[in-house]
Amino acid sequence: MARRLKTLEPHCHDMTAHSPTMTTRQPAGAPHFHDQDGTLHAEGVSLAELGQALGTPLYVYSRAALATAWSSYQDAIGSHNVLVCFGMKANSNLAVLKEFARLGSGFDIVSGGELARVLAAGANPAKVVFSGVGKQRWEMQAALEAGVKCFNVESVPELQRLSDVACSMGKVAPVSLRVNPDVDAQTHPYISTGLKENKFGIAIEEALGAYQLATSLPGLNVVGVDCHIGSQITEVSPYLDALDKLLALIEQLGALGIELKHLDLGGGLGIRYDDETPLAPKVLLDRVFAALESRGCSSLQLVLEPGRSMVGNAGVLLTSVQYLKHTEARNFAIVDAGMNDLLRPALYEAWHGVLPVVPRQSTTTLYDVVGPVCESADWLARGRQLSLEEGDILAIESAGAYGFVMAGNYNSRPRPAEVMVDGDIFHVIRQRETFADLIRGESCLP
Repeated sequence: MARRLKTLEPHCHDMTAHSPTMTTRQPAGAPHFHDQDGTLHAEGVSLAELGQALGTPLYVYSRAALATAWSSYQDAIGSHNVLVCFGMKANSNLAVLKEFARLGSGFDIVSGGELARVLAAGANPAKVVFSGVGKQRWEMQAALEAGVKCFNVESVPELQRLSDVACSMGKVAPVSLRVNPDVDAQTHPYISTGLKENKFGIAIEEALGAYQLATSLPGLNVVGVDCHIGSQITEVSPYLDALDKLLALIEQLGALGIELKHLDLGGGLGIRYDDETPLAPKVLLDRVFAALESRGCSSLQLVLEPGRSMVGNAGVLLTSVQYLKHTEARNFAIVDAGMNDLLRPALYEAWHGVLPVVPRQSTTTLYDVVGPVCESADWLARGRQLSLEEGDILAIESAGAYGFVMAGNYNSRPRPAEVMVDGDIFHVIRQRETFADLIRGESCLP
């Protein structure tokens, strides 16, 4: 149900103390997240009023930002044969999936649960690629029944299992082998996936033999090659290094009579969290199209699997300051969002921008923004100059990707609600969890 906010009285803020416009702030999700009359807005909705009305922690997304990110790929693609499959591990809310499906997106999935979400959103399974190193038999069966575009197979044992499953169902599984090109994506080691020491894919040196095996196994139809070298990539060169190795492999396969229909270059384009300069899709794709043309491979369909770059700066996490704790060593702004709500800082030591929704015009203090979870790793930001009082609402930026999807219930904390803003209205696209939700399915001993 679409909702508009009633005019609310400011909560714990003296609105007259702020300048009417704050042009010095440049939110990471600009222009869809912007200052208006001294208050941070998502499109036409005040985040201060939204936080007061629905409570915090609260994930807030911009529908227009999703469309803008999608358009950045479509404009770069032009008339080329490219299928964009949203990497839904970044954000799997049904409303987000439905929006991308409406725009024409396919989906990159890594589990049977993600397949179920794609189908629930009404998306076309023929535009789904199924990645992941640990596919179980039931997941393979569900994907074959649904009719996915292809399986991105990541090991020889998986090839053999998929062959068995397909034959037992009387079906033929379309297969693309995920090749590990041993390319350094120059990103955080936890999100680098294209080095030989990573668990993902088949080593480039072993790929030729794996393809020959795949063509010999019953129930399989080899249709493509796939690679994904990592995430939060801001340079062209790692993609081109991987592409060069894939094109050499394609030439070797052609000499053996193995003809492919598509080349999947994965995803991984980065976004701005702090001072990064993101790599625009057009800058990358212009180089990719030129490489395909020069190697005689322009007839191949190109598949892309962007995730973070589609949703990362389309969302923020709202959180309220509970206490300001000043100690000899550090100052802490203790908020109501914790590592269970946004895991990236604890997991990756990731940077997220922090913006007071209604900034104060007073002296700032150096704060660590921390949560209530009983772990020292429970922090959202460290060493930020902020002017705060208890009750202030903060926007944790760049939370649209790997935010809610990684949330959990540690310390028996209900997960936040999710909201989609559309112009001057908003939709609650996931209700806040309750205690009853937390204990559903549990039982005591007799």
